[in-house]
Amino acid sequence: MSGKTRALFFPFDLFGSPGTAAGAQLLADAFREMLEDNRREKVPTRARAYAGKVRHQEFSFDTLTAYEGWRQDARRAVRQALDEGDFLLWVSGNHLGALPVYEELGRRKGTSLIVQLDAHLDIYNLSDCTTELSHGNFLLHTETALPRIINVGHRELLLRPDYFQKYYHETFSAAELAIDPEPALTAVQKAVASASRVLLDLDCDAFDSAFFPAQAHPVAFGLSPHFILRLFEAAWSDRLVGLAISEFDPARDRDDRSLATLMWLIEHVLLKKHEQR
Repeated sequence: MSGKTRALFFPFDLFGSPGTAAGAQLLADAFREMLEDNRREKVPTRARAYAGKVRHQEFSFDTLTAYEGWRQDARRAVRQALDEGDFLLWVSGNHLGALPVYEELGRRKGTSLIVQLDAHLDIYNLSDCTTELSHGNFLLHTETALPRIINVGHRELLLRPDYFQKYYHETFSAAELAIDPEPALTAVQKAVASASRVLLDLDCDAFDSAFFPAQAHPVAFGLSPHFILRLFEAAWSDRLVGLAISEFDPARDRDDRSLATLMWLIEHVLLKKHEQR
């Protein structure tokens, strides 16, 4: 690892949840403001651990032309960050915007592991679902081999286990977590220990909407922020190469509670990553 973080904000929300592009843009604004506040601070704080070590880039989709090469442009940016050994913070609009990250990890040598927090298993093939690329089926449309994926927190009730086991290494439903979360935490720790690189992928609908209202498609019985912190800790190692965040819909937020949750989580990760050096 280079010892630097590359924060890439990718406000893409086509073929999925409209409005989540605004979420990526708002997080970019808040992130920039956080860095500026830290630079102005005269008193030594923990933020000095990552001061001068964060590269920040925002993509724009203001024109139709900008959308034409979205997938290739995203893969190029992710590839550069991974090749240079930077820790990747990837913030997209809807979850489809994480597809290029999955593809770049899938093409690399060794075992890439994605610990995915998501209310949905993104392999939907039901009769009323589109077969074209969307945020609900993007794992069916990868241009590379899939990395190993462990889903934690899904609320799927219709897809059959023999189907989703073709795409997921392991899954732990919210119902299973409510009974006993320890098997999931243990499985994540075990998988991380044997992986070459690990990415945490947080789709915001993994949260329970009581804690995190800014969701385009809230699903009941979600995860608490406290459990998500425990899962992040279970997945933490020197092989953690990035954090992806998607599906933040600020129009549905209340008193900026969801924004504050994500910004706290982002800075928490930055401190853990840079203070250990």
